[in-house]
Amino acid sequence: MLVALPWIGPAIALIVAIVLFPAGFMIWTSTRNLSAAGRDRGNAGLQNFSELFDTDGLARIFVNTAIWVVVVVGLTLLLSLALAQFLDKEFPGRKLVRLAILVPWAASVVMTTTIFYYMLDQDVGIVNRLLVDLGVLDRGYGFTKQPVQAFLVAIVVAVFVSIPFTTYTILAGLQSIPSDVREAAAVDGASPWQRYRMIILPQLRPAIAVATIVNMINVFNSLPILQVLTGSIAGYKSDTTTTLTFKLLRQGGHIDTAAAMSVLNFVLILVIIGIYVVAVRPMDEVDR
Repeated sequence: MLVALPWIGPAIALIVAIVLFPAGFMIWTSTRNLSAAGRDRGNAGLQNFSELFDTDGLARIFVNTAIWVVVVVGLTLLLSLALAQFLDKEFPGRKLVRLAILVPWAASVVMTTTIFYYMLDQDVGIVNRLLVDLGVLDRGYGFTKQPVQAFLVAIVVAVFVSIPFTTYTILAGLQSIPSDVREAAAVDGASPWQRYRMIILPQLRPAIAVATIVNMINVFNSLPILQVLTGSIAGYKSDTTTTLTFKLLRQGGHIDTAAAMSVLNFVLILVIIGIYVVAVRPMDEVDR
């Protein structure tokens, strides 16, 4: 162990500096009584967690968070599976299409979300203008002015910006499958759907697992999309646990309660990922 320390020491130091120390400090902060200016007024025990669970609409926030993560990750995976299968085929202009897929990933999330926000603006948005000109609407509709509608728009934007990474991860998995395996299945008389379901999809499990876990973490902790689209809406009807943390910190000045919410978020995402890994066992196909 001591012999290897010079080699693994920098990695351990980095983990301690950017993971363990911030996490420990966050847990410590959640047990303190802090003023809005950050002055430590002593130990608070579990009082911050108690105040957090007394927040009006907390049940709605947890439901929103579950819907947010499940729907965004689920839709992203389904669309990316289809898109990766398409991009795996030979066709004219494939390189350009592959590069185009990267644009939502390369662009700033805030910029992309802001574009959607103004496209759907009730008065000057191009989408509303088109719908009015086509006679679908009598006048512009406030897609981002109501909690439910704004939340649904946020889901669409989140799926849009999540597709590139997921598609390329699955595409890499597709290209790692030997072509002779697919050809052998075709020779044996398997239909395209049977080859995909019985041959290709099982071998994609590791790639799908990586994409799913990374997307879960990103989507669960996603703040910019919801902040741009729903941040100005009063109340907590369109909030998730992450945006609640932001509101407690920036709007209420409750540093200690926001830290308690951060601890709860950290525990929740660990539990979600743990359940997924145990239930799906993504590396089973590789081990065999």
